Amino acid sequence: MADDSLVHALIGAVVTVVLSFTGLSPIIGGAVAGYLHKEDGLRVGAISGGLASIPLALILIVGATFLAFVPDLLAAGAGLLVVVLIFVILAGITVALSAIGGIVGVYVAEEL
Repeated sequence: MADDSLVHALIGAVVTVVLSFTGLSPIIGGAVAGYLHKEDGLRVGAISGGLASIPLALILIVGATFLAFVPDLLAAGAGLLVVVLIFVILAGITVALSAIGGIVGVYVAEEL
């Protein structure tokens, strides 16, 4: 069952990205991963959230490339710092909500 944890986390990450227009997509994706794995939902949900943060990182990298066109080097550095801080905060929130969803998914799997 441990070999499938990455597959279940990947499925949860896909659910998170597909449902990203909803506010609860990390919880739903983590719950799907935890439900499929049926054990250790915290770990599988957190991995799912980490994988779901990859598209966010790509979007922020594309946004950060526009900082190269800022004429003031200090302003560009400050802008890059803001972009990195935004990513760290959003990725942390995504991982935490996915981990909570993983716990809920395991609970639902055990109750059914």
